[in-house]
Parts: sequence; C-alpha cells; structure tokens
Amino acid sequence: MDQNHHQYPPPYPPPYPPPSPPPPPDISQSLLSSLHTKLTTPPRLLSTSAGRPTCSIFKIPDSFIAVNGPNLYHPYIVSIGPIHHGRPHLAMIQEHKYLYLSQLLRRLGHLEPLIILRSILDLESRARECYSVRFDEIGRDEFVEMMVVDGCFVIELFRKTMRMVRWEPDDPIVSMQWIFWFLLRDFLRLENQVPFFVLERLFSVTSSDVEKGSGVRLTRLCLDFFVNAFEGLEDVGEQRPDLQGMHLLDLLRNAFIPLELQSRQRGLGPNVSSRVIHNVSKLRQAGIKLKQGKSSSWLAIKFRRGVLEMPTVTIDDFMSTFLANCVAYELCHKNSSTYYTTYVTMLDCLINSGTDVEYLADKNIIENYFGTDAEIAQFINNLGKDMPFDINRCYLAKLFVDVNNYYQDTWHVQWASFKYTYFNSPWSFISALAALVLLVLSVLQTLYTMIPFYQKS
Repeated sequence: MDQNHHQYPPPYPPPYPPPSPPPPPDISQSLLSSLHTKLTTPPRLLSTSAGRPTCSIFKIPDSFIAVNGPNLYHPYIVSIGPIHHGRPHLAMIQEHKYLYLSQLLRRLGHLEPLIILRSILDLESRARECYSVRFDEIGRDEFVEMMVVDGCFVIELFRKTMRMVRWEPDDPIVSMQWIFWFLLRDFLRLENQVPFFVLERLFSVTSSDVEKGSGVRLTRLCLDFFVNAFEGLEDVGEQRPDLQGMHLLDLLRNAFIPLELQSRQRGLGPNVSSRVIHNVSKLRQAGIKLKQGKSSSWLAIKFRRGVLEMPTVTIDDFMSTFLANCVAYELCHKNSSTYYTTYVTMLDCLINSGTDVEYLADKNIIENYFGTDAEIAQFINNLGKDMPFDINRCYLAKLFVDVNNYYQDTWHVQWASFKYTYFNSPWSFISALAALVLLVLSVLQTLYTMIPFYQKS
C-alpha cells in the first residue's frame, strides 16, 4: 500500500443521521393582532348590506367609469348624501344648504332645529344600510346633520320651484341659470342620493299647515320639479299618485315605466330562448321597417307584421346622465327590474354607427340634442359594453324572438333585398326601370320578327 495514501474517517459514523431541522420562527404578536383586526373588521368599500333589498344607493363600479367616464356619475356642484360629502369642489352649494335651512326655520317660526334632528335620529341606522359603502368615519351626529341639511335643501328647492314658497330676492341658484341646470343633473346621479323615506320624514316635519291642508304629496313635487328636463312627466304625478321609489332616481325611473309593461318583465318560458337582433341597416335589408311609436313612454317598443315601432326619445345631457345611472342602479340592486338595461341593450343592437342614428332621427325615433350622430352612437355602444344581461328574462324577450324569426324568413329577406337593391334611391329605380323597358322592347322585337315566319308557315 502506498504510504502516501491516507484514509480519513467519514464525518459521521454510519448510519448517517439527517441534519436537524431549523427551529420554527416565532410568530410575532403584531402579526397576530393585525390578522385579528382584519378578521373582525366588516368590509367597508362594499358593505355586507349591499346585497340586501334595502340597499339602494351604490358607489359606481370602477369598470363603468373606465368605459363611460366620471362625468356621467360624479356630481358637478352639489353633494347629496355621504358618498361625495366634503369634496372641496362642492363647497359652494354646501354653504347654500345651510342658508336654505335657515330660511326654512325662519319661515315656519315654531320649528326648532332640535325637532328636525330628532325626527331623523331614529332613522340613522336604517339610512346607513341603504348605502353600499360603510361610513365609519362619519359619526352619528355628523350623519344625522348631513341627512337633515341635504334633505331639507332638496325639499326647499322643490317648494321654491313649484312656487309653494317664494324665492328670496336675487337668489343665485335661480338667477344664475347654469347653477340650477347643473343641480337638476346632479340630482339624477346614483351616488348622489338620500333614501326617500328620509325625504318623506323631513317633508312631513317641515310642512306648514297650508301644505298639510292642500294634501300635496312629495312624489308629486319631485315629478313636477323634473318636468322641464324630461318630456312625458306632465301627467304622471296625477295619474299615478301611489308611485314610489327608493330615492329620487328610482322614483323617476319608475315614472317612465308604463303599467302595461310591468307584466312583461317575466320574460320567456323555460323552453324558449332568444338572442340579440341586428342593427338598423341589416334590419332594413331584411324588409323590417322602423316607425315612430305613439306611446308617451319610449320604453313601449312594439313589433307587428314586420314593423318595429319605437316612441321618440330625446337624447341630451339629462337623458344620457339618467340612462347611465338607471342602468347602474338596475345592475347593482338586488330586486330591481331591468327595463332600462333592456332598452339600452336594444339601442346598442340597433346602432352600430352614426348612419344608424341618422336613420332613426329621420324616422323621428331619436331627437338628437347630444352632439353628432357619431357621438350618440359611441355613447350608446359604450353604455352597452360589457353589460351583464339575461336576454331571456327581459320585457323585450318576445320582441327579440319575433324580430329574429322575421329576419330569418327567406322570402322576406329575398324580396326586401330586391327592393333595397333596385328601389332604394331614385337613380337605382330609374336604372331598374330602364332595364325593364329594354327587356320588354327586346321581347316585342323578337315577337314581331317571328310573327311573319309563322304566318308564312
């Protein structure tokens, strides 16, 4: 054996034991405390009450704002309720809220602020559950004060507008027209609402003896307040005195839903399915005509014998705000109907471009005070984008089926395509007529050529 070769003993005598595992790290007390706090803290941005039928005022989802922009949903000059409370750019009208409350107290004389605050105090917890967001940073006193100040401001504005109470001399809210019209739009925003039962309590507490004797209802005041902004509200307050809503936006939403449509919300049976319809240009090529409907509600759409009847809808800044917020409300509220979501889906199907809008305007189905035809098309298409919608459970479900069945009828499509190709314009008609005349003349020439031959035979 080589003397230079040395044998070294192994590091561990056999069998070799595995290395000992490292000791477990200690869990810090701060981590346990932090986890315990998170486990016991209820959700704030989307409260547990948001899924209940009583919750009716929602923060607009970020996905809606990303598509349609914040201008349709966020208030410009006034905050109503806690979602936008205290925003610096809304401070101007915030000061006038207290001025209106001071005028109210001075006019009634006997009414003390304590009485109004106490009337809302027992509604505080119920009112908080109407919002999808928890406002733990707003204490009880501040919340009650906010409900009183905001609610009285809305009601006093209704009274002044309806001439139940005279305007103060040089009141800038009415003398500066831009303020009043922005207030109207801000009252239509879903995030800018107070529960209607709060308004009703305040209206009852602050009504004078003359108001109580006249029997005027708050719902009638609300509808009359918006008459100048929307067509079709003139007689709703008188014809439907029992109309209700969760808040101002929902009250107006219900006002435009005709009673005869409410039975159609159930949709199709379990064995029938539908799908969306084609745009205006394709429907016309299939022989489907579009006609102005006679109903006072633009939701009352009918289809009979190849004619789609749609009542006139005026699209302007008010209607765009109203439609966007009604759709947001219907998609957020647990038990809401989907009339406006269905209507917007219908428009989204019909309109693919400014050309479709132009045709609907020519038929007096759309009155455009919004912008160009292309801008209306973009607004409608954005509003209908990524919208969860069950077409089989909407009030127009049967209409979608009937339109698609008519569209797929081969005879209708061929005859309509012939008319669309040869009779769509004066020039195409003249060309078709000239071709027909040439054909007839050719046939006659052939006949006159052949007649002498048969006579000789």
